[in-house]
Parts: sequence; structure tokens; C-alpha cells
Amino acid sequence: MQRRAFLATLAAAAATPRLSWADAGSPAYLAAARLPDGSYALHGLTVAGESLFGLPMPARGHAATAHPERPLAVAFARRPGTFALVIDCARGIETARLTPPEGRQFNGHGTFSADGAVLYTSEVIAEGSEGRIGLWDSDTWQRIGEMPTHGIGPHDIRRLPMSDDLLVANGGIRTDPTDRTKLNTDTMRPNLARIAPDGTLVAKAELPEGLRQNSTRHLALLPDGRAACAMQWEGDSAETPPLLALWQAGALAACPVPETEAVTMQNYAGSIAHSPETGEIALTSPRGGAVQVFAADGSFRASFRRADACGIAAGPGGFVVTDGNGAVLALTGSGLRPLASHTLNWDNHLIALERT
Repeated sequence: MQRRAFLATLAAAAATPRLSWADAGSPAYLAAARLPDGSYALHGLTVAGESLFGLPMPARGHAATAHPERPLAVAFARRPGTFALVIDCARGIETARLTPPEGRQFNGHGTFSADGAVLYTSEVIAEGSEGRIGLWDSDTWQRIGEMPTHGIGPHDIRRLPMSDDLLVANGGIRTDPTDRTKLNTDTMRPNLARIAPDGTLVAKAELPEGLRQNSTRHLALLPDGRAACAMQWEGDSAETPPLLALWQAGALAACPVPETEAVTMQNYAGSIAHSPETGEIALTSPRGGAVQVFAADGSFRASFRRADACGIAAGPGGFVVTDGNGAVLALTGSGLRPLASHTLNWDNHLIALERT
């Protein structure tokens, strides 16, 4: 009888469909926001900018990452962060809360391994800002290890296509662990590091000496194996260096823009995205209230003005943009077009869900 019951249980389990992103309404994007009452939430958005769900967060969020198959999102606190929430987007519940080990801080970003078994988190050792990648089992959410980022102050982290190698934007900035005061802008050396699953450094790319105060912050992967990097200038404010760089074969090259366009961005790129449909790359600047669009080779194409625009991701015909006033907009060759408006304040990033 016990054997028959066991086999019946197995059969029932096999017959029960596994929850997928369709059970969460098949959101196209994830975005953190501040609500009118001062609380925070993670939203799942459609391509048209409508909210499918808004799940509470204990404090301000930054970015999120989605499991490649299961309807799970991990939302990260704004750096220096002390929490990452694992959210079941189909059931609308928090299923786990990750806390970095003693002396570590989350740095706002993370990504999954190709099979979804491991979550990688961008972290720093609080004292000194030396970079670490935390490894977490995605079934138990237990920490299973860590490895170096081969740099200071890592921020964005992406898994390279068709591999489990990671590309990490080491921003180069050493910060005070309590108030984020920048401590080494005169000597900083940011880099992009390609790291194997065992923590081995595969390649490290730096900008030329004259641009070493350009902090490498956010990444967008291109289908040909390259990556685009958004930067934030920490040098003399009178200078207007490029804020976009392209990474290829372990080398990093800055992409200049006309001087008038460079001034508009106020030396700050908040987010970046690549559009597979158009092949273009776009940068946002909430400080400058602008979105810049580049060709795939890094040549400047156009600039569009939008107050407090920051979140950006690929969308139909180009990109989808969010701003700090609750708007969701389409960006195509003809310019920005409103899609939806919400009574909230979108945070820095709009995360496209890339599901298998």
C-alpha cells in the first residue's frame, strides 16, 4: 500500500504543471517604485506600461533580476543594500529574504546562471569596497560561496550569452560604508571584468588614463558578443567625457558625442539598454533629463529630452522608458510617446524579462 501511494504521489506531481511566467500574467518588465504614501513596491509591467502586480518592498529598491524559467524575481535594495527579496510573482508573495554576510553589502544588481540554479549577487566588502560576487542556491536560497570581482565597487553584473561567464562593471569607487562618501576619486581605476564560473579572471578592460575617473556602472549585452557600458564621470565637472563605452574581446573603447550633447547629460548616465529590433543602444540621464541613442558601432544618432528619465529597456520599435514622475513611454525613431501614467515614482531601472 505504501508503494502504491508513493507511485500515486509521483504521478500526481508529474501531472501538476509547473508554474511559469504565464501564471504571473507574463510581465514584460520589472521596475521598483515609490508609492504616494512613501512605501516601496516592485511592479510587473506589460509592454504597454500597465501594472500587472505591485509587491511590497521594505525600503527603496534599485534593480531586479528574473529567473529564466520560474516566475521568480529577486529585487535588490539600493546600494549599499542589506536585503534582496525573492518574490513569487505568480502568487504575489515574498518567499525568501537574502541578507549579505557580516561585513558585506549588496550593490544593487544580480543575475542568474544559465540554468537558473545559482543566483549571482554584486557585493562589496564594506570596509574598502573590494568587490565580491555572492553565490546563492535558487532552491534553498542558501549562500553557497563567493568569488572576487577583480575590482573595487562593482555595480552591474551580467551573464554572457551561451556561457556562465560573468561580466562585471567594477565602478572603481571606494565609499564610506555608512554614508556612501566617495573616498578615492583621484586614484580610482574602474574596469570591466570577465569572470569564469570558478572565479578566474578571463579578461579585464580599462579605459585610457585620461578617462580613468569614468566610473563603469551599467551594462547592456549585444547579440554579437559585445557589451555596452554606461558610465558616470567623477572628475572635473567642467569636462564632458563620453558616457558610453563598448566592450569587445576584452577591450573597452569610449564613444564620443558632440559637445552640446555631452553637456546635456551632466556627466551622468543612469541606465542603458540595447534594442534587438533596431540594433541601437540608448543611455538615460535623470540629471540631464535626456535620453541619447547610438548606432550599434557607438556613433551618436539622436537625443530626446524627458525630465527625470532613467529606466530603459528594449521595446517594440526601439525602447521603453520610465521616469521619476510615473510615466511609461515608448521611444522610437520618431521620438518619445506616452504609453501609461501611474501615481508613483519609478526608480532607476526598467528590467526586461528575458525568459526561456
